Amino acid sequence: MKKLPAILAITLVAVMSILATISQKQESAIMDEVAHIPAGYSYLTQQDMRLNPEHPPLLKDLSAIPLLFINGINFPSQLKSWKDEVNSQWDFGFSFLYYSNNDADKIIFWSRLPMLLLLIALGFFIYKWTKELYGKWPALFAIFLFSFSPTFIAHGRYVTTDVGAAAAFFIAIYFFVKWLQLPTKKNLILAGIFFGLAQLIKFSLFLLVPYFGLLILIWIYIKWRENKNLLKPLINYCLKFALIMIIGYVLVYPIYLFHVAGYPAEKQISDTQYHSSHFPFRPAAKLVDWIVKKPILRPYAQYLLGLFMVFQRATGGNTTYFLGEVNNVGWFSYFPIVYAIKPPLALHIFTIIALLFLAWQVPKGFTRRIFSSFGPILKKYFPEIAMLIFLAVYWFVSIRSNLNIGVRHILPTFPFVYILISGQIKRIFEYVKNTQKATYIKILVGFLLFWYVLSSLNIFPYYLTHFNEIIGGAKNGYIYVTDSNLDWGQDLKRLAKWVDEQQIRKIKVDYFGGATAEYYLGDKFERWWADRDPKEARGSWLAISATFKQQNQAVPTKGFSKQTDFYMWLDRYQPVTVIGNSIFVYYIP
Repeated sequence: MKKLPAILAITLVAVMSILATISQKQESAIMDEVAHIPAGYSYLTQQDMRLNPEHPPLLKDLSAIPLLFINGINFPSQLKSWKDEVNSQWDFGFSFLYYSNNDADKIIFWSRLPMLLLLIALGFFIYKWTKELYGKWPALFAIFLFSFSPTFIAHGRYVTTDVGAAAAFFIAIYFFVKWLQLPTKKNLILAGIFFGLAQLIKFSLFLLVPYFGLLILIWIYIKWRENKNLLKPLINYCLKFALIMIIGYVLVYPIYLFHVAGYPAEKQISDTQYHSSHFPFRPAAKLVDWIVKKPILRPYAQYLLGLFMVFQRATGGNTTYFLGEVNNVGWFSYFPIVYAIKPPLALHIFTIIALLFLAWQVPKGFTRRIFSSFGPILKKYFPEIAMLIFLAVYWFVSIRSNLNIGVRHILPTFPFVYILISGQIKRIFEYVKNTQKATYIKILVGFLLFWYVLSSLNIFPYYLTHFNEIIGGAKNGYIYVTDSNLDWGQDLKRLAKWVDEQQIRKIKVDYFGGATAEYYLGDKFERWWADRDPKEARGSWLAISATFKQQNQAVPTKGFSKQTDFYMWLDRYQPVTVIGNSIFVYYIP
């Protein structure tokens, strides 16, 4: 019985992995994989990081390992997109996958499999930390929420950085908090190592630097309240915090050294200067231009280049459809609304229950007593407080960002929500223990968990397109948001299968994603685009990705100059079918 929660947790993560594997085999490449998969293969075979420098290499390396054991992969090094152009990751990626006599489906499938290791690692640490805080059964509860999350299953299958970022944030924070609570040499080294690994997964993990700094200040305050000595803990923890940063960035160096070993110095310098010329913050441009010319610092030059590129992109934004509008500077309400409609509704109900119980537990005189025992409270609940601070910081940064392209960008917050809910559910059961209310609570929790699982299983295998009951489910998702929330190009293989089943000889396609229509449809494919004359579609089958459809049936926000009404004429027709909730198929008489 003691091992039962752990056995069940392993089973749940195994089921999650199976669902992810089966469903991903049916899907074509999503947009980001066109850049990431070929880049990863080039890193391991060429030791050259000219492609996709705006993302650190570690996850792309991981995805490329199985490709090293596949014979006959052709690396088209003769292409201009590799030899001469600067970061032509999209041109090279499409050429590598679809126009170089490679088996694209085989490459994509095997590249995706290692990504499941990140799901497993994250699941392990969610269970571990929850168990340490609340016990085995709450840990199983947290794993249950994680394992049947449609969002984690969806993004855990792809060669992207989102689940990796969630895992890196979570694990790095776990070891940092552990070091603060038990400041041994071992914990300090582990905190430094996992901080460094986090920097090699996604550049948004740089947020850990100010976040850890904030936790350090809170911990110093706790120590000051205990010992009435500020200077000693201030110096001690600041020096050790600096040591953690040093360990992390020392780890970055050899990894990037490997990735620039085959990158000709002249090419790296010219590529860097091209990218830095677009940086609005000129001191950053001058810094990276100077570093890249120092042979021993070339690895750090490549790291800093990617970091500054990400800062630039987050500031600049991305063209996005949201609630009938299109812009490229973001909406303040984007992430709150996306978070409200994407995860299962049962999760939100659990969150509300947890918050209501927390508010109800606050005793009378709390305001007066909290100031007299603030230090002990902070210390007792420090892990939970650290999680809440992370949620606040990450949400604040996300809401202010101009880059609004999917719920995946707030995925790092999900594991902390699972743990905090699990802790509150445990406290609720402890409060109602051996009372008649306990039976009702068990029935309610059981019903919500069943509903949660049902939401996940019902959307199989179309996990990316999951939307909850607030908007009526996946069939209505396109009305609210598109892009990686719904349509990332994953359904082109399904479209090709449907076209074959319907014995359609020709179909016009306006496709958004990481595949090519001619690769899967062959001579049945005819290229279509939004501003073509609608009269040319008469008597034809027409397939349009939801992302392009909605971006061209929308209202531009103030300051967005591109035309957004090219597909308004489609309102006169009903789609014959919608493939995987993301590709609309019409017959235009």
